[in-house]
Parts: sequence; structure tokens; C-alpha cells
Amino acid sequence: MKTYLYPQNLRATANLWLWSLRDFAIMCVALLLSIFILSQTRFVLPLALTLAFGFLSIRFSDTTVLDFIRYAAKYFILTQQKFIWKEGIK
Repeated sequence: MKTYLYPQNLRATANLWLWSLRDFAIMCVALLLSIFILSQTRFVLPLALTLAFGFLSIRFSDTTVLDFIRYAAKYFILTQQKFIWKEGIK
């Protein structure tokens, strides 16, 4: 078996700038459609949704912005926090 210099011996996911290759392809197609719709109908919502998807799918070390928002919401809002206050030992 050959060993390659690519990260994790060719087992790493393909990334293009800040996005995975699949997300980048989806964004490109959606951006083209959004610009076409904007030029024909002056309807801005598809372009806004495409830009929101682009922001939420930015990937930092295998974690997207959307995953980070989910983790933060789960920690701060959805799960109960338990705090135990004790006096200092004298």
C-alpha cells in the first residue's frame, strides 16, 4: 500500500477555501440561479438564502458555523445547567 503526503493518507474530505467541496458546488449553482432570478424578477430572497447558506456552511477544522450555533444553543438554552455553591474551607 502506498502512503501519500495528502492529509490522512487520502482519507480527508476535499475542501475548497472555507467550504467542503459539496457545499461549494451547491453554493455556486444556487448563486447562479439566484442571480438569474434577481435579474429577471428583482426578487432578492433567493440571493439572501444563498448567502445565508454560504455563511452557515463555513467550515473550521471539521465544524461548520451552523454546528457551532447548535452546540451553543444546546449548552446555553436547551440543557439545564447545575451549579453548586459552597463556602470556602476555613
